Amino acid sequence: MKKKVIIAVILVLIMVFATIFCTYLFKVAYYQRNFSYSEKTFGNALIGYAPSALEQTVSDDINLLYVDVTWKELEPEKGCYQWEDIEKENQFDRWRSEGKHIVMRFILDYPSTEKHLDIPNWLYESLEDPGDWYNSSSGKGFSPNYANSKLLTYYQKAIEAMGDRWGHDSLISYIELGSLGHWGEWHVEQEAGIRALPKNTVREKYVEPWLSAFPQASILMRRPFTTAKKHHLGLYNDMTGNVETTNEWLDWIESGGAYDQTGEQDLTAMPDGWKTSPIGGEFTSANSMWVLMGRDLQQTISLVKKSHTTFLGPKIAEDINDEKSGYNQILNNMGYRIWISSAKMMKFGKKTRLTMTWKNSGVAPFYKDWKAYVYVKNWAGIIVEKVEVPINIKKILPNESVTVSVYLTSKNVAEATKNYYQISLGIVDPMTKKNAVNFAVKGQENQKELTLFE
Repeated sequence: MKKKVIIAVILVLIMVFATIFCTYLFKVAYYQRNFSYSEKTFGNALIGYAPSALEQTVSDDINLLYVDVTWKELEPEKGCYQWEDIEKENQFDRWRSEGKHIVMRFILDYPSTEKHLDIPNWLYESLEDPGDWYNSSSGKGFSPNYANSKLLTYYQKAIEAMGDRWGHDSLISYIELGSLGHWGEWHVEQEAGIRALPKNTVREKYVEPWLSAFPQASILMRRPFTTAKKHHLGLYNDMTGNVETTNEWLDWIESGGAYDQTGEQDLTAMPDGWKTSPIGGEFTSANSMWVLMGRDLQQTISLVKKSHTTFLGPKIAEDINDEKSGYNQILNNMGYRIWISSAKMMKFGKKTRLTMTWKNSGVAPFYKDWKAYVYVKNWAGIIVEKVEVPINIKKILPNESVTVSVYLTSKNVAEATKNYYQISLGIVDPMTKKNAVNFAVKGQENQKELTLFE
């Protein structure tokens, strides 16, 4: 009997101590904070509008600039590249210092109002059957004979040189593969007497040099070619906002089809391609801004969302009034919108576990391998601990969430709510080595470092 009483007393004591311990633990060393999603409009790293890099003044929401380079500009004399002139004209140093990034396109044929060449004169003069002069509804210019093996050899050398100069510079984040066709859009006006673009086996040779020359950049193609699917490339639509052409482009992505320039069945279905590679482009010139931003604004927004668009430029939205309503609504529907819905801290011995739930409420993923860090700062604002978050931000798809934890070792870090420490979160741009992403958290939209506890 005495033995049973002793056991009962022991069990009661265990329960009492357990209750006291748990009460102490959750009262003193457990904290949770929930955050609200913000629908506020703001610019963000690597997404949004990409106006010309030549602009002297850009709005605060701009984080991307567009650069196109013709071969004639790049290499006016054989083997002599105009790096400094191109970088100065397009303000590379300025944009880098401001933490902005570049979308680049290389062009061999840019129609204009006057007869001209966009390939170097020395190259034109050295080629047998160099291509076709034209005067068409697109304008005047010269369409190279892309099947010419000598032209292709020099082209590959030019891309290799660009890679040596810019290929390992994360300033250039997106490459829209131009090269072929008017404006680098992979089509020519054959009815104007211009020969058709070459078959896939030749066209692929205009793609492959970029893959090794620009390993850090996301590379995009105008159509979902078999080459694009093979190399997991992104896509771009230079007719954004035009219903007929955009729906045709979306149908290519969904179902594939024939390439009208050659008759080949070279367009392949890539309906999930946007999940791993970005979608870019620019607004159409076929519809006025009064139509795109006014009467058909909701339709324009719908097309941008359906395309999972990450950026648009150099032709960007222009509002038809002073309110920037259409401009902002479209900006709100491009790219990722990463935020934290909750954060919890619990002390375990000498360590504190911080658990966060990440969400993406945008239309596209974050496509780069940027690292996220938790910062512990003391009362003076000095970082006393920095811990990498074990998360692949690229894999947080729209409307999905990921929960991750980190362990902090700073003494009494769990007492953050008593003003010993501030706990914050940032995503670092490897180009600037600084926090560069705004979280879509209500009240902290304009901060590049999210305060979790203080």
